[in-house]
Amino acid sequence: MISLFKTKRLTRDIVSTLAMAGVLVAGAAYSTASFAAEEDDGPRQPPATRSSDVLTERVFKAISEIQELMSPEDENDEPDYARAKEELDALNERYDRLNDFEKSTLLNFYTNYYLSTDQIDMALQTFERILQIEELRVESRLRALMALGQLYMGEERYTDAIESFNRWRELSEEENENVFLGLANSHYNLAQYNEAIPFLLDHMELAQANGKTLAKNIYGLLNLMYIELEDYVNAERITKQMATLFDEPSDWRNLSAIYGYLDDDKKRIETLSVTFAKGYMENESEFLNLAQSLAGADAPYQGAKVLEAGLQQGIVEEDEENMMRLVQMYMLANEYEMALEPAIKAAEMAENGDSYDQLGYIYYMLHDYRNAADSIAKALERGGLENPGDAQLFLARALVELDEFDEAAVAARRAQDLGENSARSFLNYIENSKARFENLKQRKEDAIEFYRS
Repeated sequence: MISLFKTKRLTRDIVSTLAMAGVLVAGAAYSTASFAAEEDDGPRQPPATRSSDVLTERVFKAISEIQELMSPEDENDEPDYARAKEELDALNERYDRLNDFEKSTLLNFYTNYYLSTDQIDMALQTFERILQIEELRVESRLRALMALGQLYMGEERYTDAIESFNRWRELSEEENENVFLGLANSHYNLAQYNEAIPFLLDHMELAQANGKTLAKNIYGLLNLMYIELEDYVNAERITKQMATLFDEPSDWRNLSAIYGYLDDDKKRIETLSVTFAKGYMENESEFLNLAQSLAGADAPYQGAKVLEAGLQQGIVEEDEENMMRLVQMYMLANEYEMALEPAIKAAEMAENGDSYDQLGYIYYMLHDYRNAADSIAKALERGGLENPGDAQLFLARALVELDEFDEAAVAARRAQDLGENSARSFLNYIENSKARFENLKQRKEDAIEFYRS
C-alpha cells in the first residue's frame, strides 16, 4: 500500500511546528503579564494560580534558555539538545508547582526535543500527558490531538491515528482539511476503502473551498481506492479529470485500462490512440497493444503505422515476431508492397520456414513469381512449416506461372503425398495448362516457319 505521508520525518516536522505554535503563544502571554506588572507601582501581586494562562518570570526565563539551546538564533550554531534536555528535566522537577499553562508549555518543549532526537515513542507519550492537563486550553488540546494523529500515522499506527483525529473533530467547532486527509489516509492503509473515500472527498471539497489546488496524489489515492473496490465508473470519472488536469502519460494509460475493465473497447482504443498521438507511449507492450487493437478493429493499416513508429523509435524490438506482426497488418490492409521489406527482414531472422513461406505469398501477390517460387522452396528446405502440403501446392502454382510445368507437377505430387486434397485437381490443371502452352508454342513455331518459307 502507499501513503500520502511518504516519510516519518515529514510528519514529525509538521508535528514539531504544531508544538512550537503553542510555545509562541506562551511567550506572548508572558510578555503581556510582564508589561502589566511594570506599569503597576503597587505591591507585588500574588502568585498566579495553577490554571493561569501566563508563564511566571522564572519559568519564562528557563523556557527561553531551552528554546535558544534547541533553536539557536545564529544559523551557524548547532542545537545543544543534551543541555536542553538537562534544563527541561530541571524544570520538570517542579512540575507539580507549575500552573496548567506552564505544564503544557514544558511538555510541548519535551515533544520538540523528542521529535528532534527521533524518540517518537516518548513524543507520543508526552502528547498524551498534555491531554491529561485538566485546564488545558481548547486550542492546545486540538494541537496535541492533531500532532498525535499525524505521529501515529508516521508510525503506521493507523487505528490510533483515527481515534486521535476523531477526538479532534468531537472537540473542534470547525472541520479541518488535514484532519479529513489524515482520516482518509489512515482508513486507506487499513484497507477500509468505503470508510476512507468519504473523508477524502470531504478533504477535497474543503481544500478547494479554501482556494487551494489539489495535488495529483490526492486524485490518485481516490482513484486507486475506486479501482480496489472495482468501482470502475467512478474510477473512469476521476481518471478523466486527472488526464485533463495533469495530462501525464500514466493518466492516459490508466484511462485506457479502465475502459478495458468497462468492456468499452471503442473508448479504450480511442484513448490509446490519443496516448500515441501525444507521444506518451513508453514501452513495447503499449505499441503492440494499440497496433493489434486497431488491426482487430478493422483498421490494420493504422495498426501497422503504430507498430512501425515503435520500431523506428527503437522502443519496439526489431525481431522476427514483430516483423511478422507488421507484415500481417500490411497484408490485412492489402498493402503488399509495404509488407515486402519487413517480410524480407523476418525471413532473414527466421530459424524455420514460416517467414519464407509468407514472403513467397507476398511475392506471388506482387506477381513476382520467380522470387515467390524461390522463397517457398527455401521455406520447404528450412522446414518447420505447419502445413508443408499447402506450401508444396503453392509452389506448384508459382511454377505454373513461370511455365515450369514439369517442376510444378513434381511439387503438386508432393502436396498430394502430404495429404493435400486439392492437389489431384491441380495436377489436372497443370497438365491442361502444359498442353495449351505447348499447343500455343507449336502454333507460334508453325507461324514463324510459314513466314520464313
